Amino acid sequence: MKESLEKKFEEIFGAGGDVRTYFAPGRVNLIGEHTDYNGGHVFPCALTIGTYAAARRNDDGTLRFYSMNFEELGVITSSVDELKYRREDDWTNYPKGVIWAAKEKGYEIPCGMDVLFWGTIPNSSGLSSSASIEVLTGFVLKDLFGLSYDMIENALIGQYAENRFIGVNCGIMDQFAIAMGKEGHAIFLDTATLHYTYAPVRLDGIRIVIMNTNKKRGLGDSKYNERRAECEEALAELQTKVKIGSLGDLNEAQFNEYQDAIASPVRRKRARHAVLENQRTIRAVEALRAGDIEEFGRLMIASHESLRDDYEVTGKELDTLVSETLKQPGVIGARMTGAGFGGCAVSLVKEEAVDGLIAAVEAAYTKEIGYAPTFYVVDIGSGPRRL
Repeated sequence: MKESLEKKFEEIFGAGGDVRTYFAPGRVNLIGEHTDYNGGHVFPCALTIGTYAAARRNDDGTLRFYSMNFEELGVITSSVDELKYRREDDWTNYPKGVIWAAKEKGYEIPCGMDVLFWGTIPNSSGLSSSASIEVLTGFVLKDLFGLSYDMIENALIGQYAENRFIGVNCGIMDQFAIAMGKEGHAIFLDTATLHYTYAPVRLDGIRIVIMNTNKKRGLGDSKYNERRAECEEALAELQTKVKIGSLGDLNEAQFNEYQDAIASPVRRKRARHAVLENQRTIRAVEALRAGDIEEFGRLMIASHESLRDDYEVTGKELDTLVSETLKQPGVIGARMTGAGFGGCAVSLVKEEAVDGLIAAVEAAYTKEIGYAPTFYVVDIGSGPRRL
């Protein structure tokens, strides 16, 4: 991989200089959806698929970006001294945003750089191709320019770029899971405090199967920000009755006691999902640590039902994918993962049942939706690194 990246880099940007190659993973969230901006817990893991880069410093202030996934766009250039979001700059707004965010945080980027990217994460799949690029860019900057931040700060810089430069009001989960990934482990993260522990994911004879609806979506154009605003309004209403800093501070009994403070039935449903999903995530990690994978699967299913009925972020494609998956033998659990409105579902499937599941679900989904889904049997990988 290193050699092929360097060869392509030389073809696009010319030979010479100190060319370095890097990798950052994608991520999948096993449970804990739309809790990260509500002060709750999440349970993501890094994947072995992700984003590669080859990069070198240049002598001027020009940023030159090229993606092997969008070769038709050619080299897209920007200035390190004039970093503004521009729609015509397409995907390069993500690395540009990270450079802008690093500078906003006080880190010096003294010159430009040439960067070639190649991603193995499907775009708009909900496996965090954008956060992977952000964390990777932060890692490249740290290495090329000797910046002093650690991987948690790298994640925070990526989130800041997404919030303030891209305009998507995301939580910290995606960037954190990618920056802090550990092979064979998921991350049990309290998003309110950034306290985290690694939990071994022992799936003897069970595989993680990710199923892509292949429905395209963009977070900035979706109802993601609307859901976040609804939760913030619900929190403000609850705070008139109970002293809490976030929805994640409540358990189910407390929510039931105070929920009448939320005037809108719709906002009440949104808040109920945030509270109960947080509790499900805590219980799911306890179940996994106790070796009770069946309970973990049941909680995954309950998570999807809540995302469908209370949070309303699934849609026909995701619901079809999950419902058809749960009809198959050997399935422990399944749920949508990511922001929703398309993207992917994740399932735990007994190894001997994987091939049959893929064939059956692909046929049923294609018949119902009109086009085929894509399946990925994945492993849990580690965080960003220099190759």
